[in-house]
Amino acid sequence: MRARPTRAWLHAQTLAGRLARTLILWVGGVWLACVLGVVWYVDGEINYNFDSELIEVSHRLFGIALEHLDAAGPTPDGAPRAMPAPQDFADAEVPYRLVGSDTRELAHSSSARDGQFDVPLATGFADQGEWRIYTLRHPTRPVYLQVADPLHERREAVNRTLVGLIVPLVAVLPLLAWLLRRIARRQLRVLEALAREIGLRDGALLTPIALPGLPHELRSVEEHVNHLLQRLSLALDVERALAANAAHELRTPLAAARLRLQTALDHGLARTDVQAALDALGTLAQRTEKLLQLSRAESSAPLAREAVPLEPLATQVAQEFWADEALVDRLDLVVAPDAAHAVAGDVDALGIALRNLVENALRYSAGSAVELRVGPGPVLAVRDAGPGVPAHALDGLRQRHVRASADRAGYGLGLSIVASIAERHQARLVLASPPPGQARGFEARLELQPG
Repeated sequence: MRARPTRAWLHAQTLAGRLARTLILWVGGVWLACVLGVVWYVDGEINYNFDSELIEVSHRLFGIALEHLDAAGPTPDGAPRAMPAPQDFADAEVPYRLVGSDTRELAHSSSARDGQFDVPLATGFADQGEWRIYTLRHPTRPVYLQVADPLHERREAVNRTLVGLIVPLVAVLPLLAWLLRRIARRQLRVLEALAREIGLRDGALLTPIALPGLPHELRSVEEHVNHLLQRLSLALDVERALAANAAHELRTPLAAARLRLQTALDHGLARTDVQAALDALGTLAQRTEKLLQLSRAESSAPLAREAVPLEPLATQVAQEFWADEALVDRLDLVVAPDAAHAVAGDVDALGIALRNLVENALRYSAGSAVELRVGPGPVLAVRDAGPGVPAHALDGLRQRHVRASADRAGYGLGLSIVASIAERHQARLVLASPPPGQARGFEARLELQPG
C-alpha cells in the first residue's frame, strides 16, 4: 500500500514553500557569513587590545620587578630568585621573569612555570603553547622582562562574541521562516488565481483572462495565454465552421450523386444518368475544394511573408482558366504600366484568392467579358460587364453562403475566402458595382501591401 505524502512534503513541493525555504537558506547563509566576518574582525580587535594591555602591564611591571630584585640581592647559590607578589600592583598575578643578556634567568614571579617562557630572547611577541609572551629590554640595563598572558582568555572573549551573534540568529530564524512563508503565500495568491482562471478554460470557454493587480512578470504570462486562447479559439472556430460548411454544402451533391447512380442501376446504365452522376460528383469535388480553401484561409497557421511578383501570379492564374477553350475569349489579362512589381504576402494564398475572384466573375457575369487587371500600384482586380450586384447587397457578399441573388448558382464561399485571405494580409477587399467609369458590371479589387 502506497504511503500518503506528509503535509510537510506537500508544502515543500509548493512554490511558496520552495521560495520560503530558499529565502531562509540565503538569509541564514548571508547572516552566518556576516557573523564570521564580524568574529574575524572582533578577534583581531580583541588580540590588539590584549596585546596593548600586555605591553602596558610590562612597562609598569619592569620597574617594580627590578626594584624588588635589587632590594633582595642575588641568591647564595646563584639560582633565580622567586619574587613575591607586590601588594600595590593590580596585575601582580601575571607570570613574568627577568633574564640577563646572557639568557641567564635572574628572577621570576611566584606564578611562573617551567618552560613557560621557552621563546627566543628578542623584543616583541611570541606564542608558547597556551601563552602569549611579550619580551621587553630595559633601556639602560642588560636585562629583559618577559611577561606571559593566557591565550584562553582571548578565545573566551571571541567565543562570547560569536555566541552573542549566533544565538539571536538561531532564535530569530523560526520566526523569520514563518514570516517569509506567510509573505510568500500571500504574494503568490495572484498566481493561484491565474492558474485557477487558466484551469477553467476549455473548448466551451475560451474568453480572455483579465485579472487586476498582476505583477509585470505575470502580466506577460497572461498576455501570452490570452494570445494562445485566441489562436485556439480561432482554430476551433475554423474546425466548427468546416464541419458546418461541409454538412451544409456536401449534403446536396452527395444525395444527387447517390440518386443518379441508383436510378442508373435500377433502369440500366443510361448515359444521361451516368453523366448526371458525374456532374454531381464534379460539384462535390468543387465544393470540397472550396471548403478546404476556406479552412486554409481561416486557419491559425501563419502565412508566409515574402515578395510575390504580381504579373507572373496573375499570368499563372489566367493560364489555368485559358486551358478551358470556352473561356479563352472571355478572360483578358491587363497589366497597368505603373503596376507594382511585387507585394508582401503568401503566393499560394494570394493565388487562391485570385482564382476565386476570376471564377466568380466568369460564373456571374452572364457570359460577358472578364478582365484580370494588375495595377496600378499593388492592386489585383477582377472586373466584368455583367448585370452587377445591387448596392445594398455588396457588404453581405463577404459572408459565407451569401450570393447576389437566390436564382444564381454557386456556394457563397468564394468572396468569404477572399475576404479572409485579405484580412490576414492586412489588405483591403473593395467591391464595386458598377466599376468606376462603367455603366454596369462588377469589380472586386485587392489592395495589397507593397513588397
